[in-house]
Amino acid sequence: MMIIIYISIVLIALGSLLSFVRFIKGPTAADRAIALDTLSVIGIAALVVLGYLFKRYIYIDLALVYAVLGFIGIIVIARFIEKAL
Repeated sequence: MMIIIYISIVLIALGSLLSFVRFIKGPTAADRAIALDTLSVIGIAALVVLGYLFKRYIYIDLALVYAVLGFIGIIVIARFIEKAL
């Protein structure tokens, strides 16, 4: 089971690196917003994996709160981009 945890940590790190590159290089504001949302989802996955790894299940509750706030945040950003266009 630990090998799966380590593989998921590597994939989370790789995904966050690629998403951060897209956030920096994104030619449009929509690309940057999608990259930011992707980083938010990757952060949620990292919290869940760390919560399981350290046997601290409060991290999973924190991930749920972060998911709700991330969803509301991306809605606000999308509305802002829509008005700006």
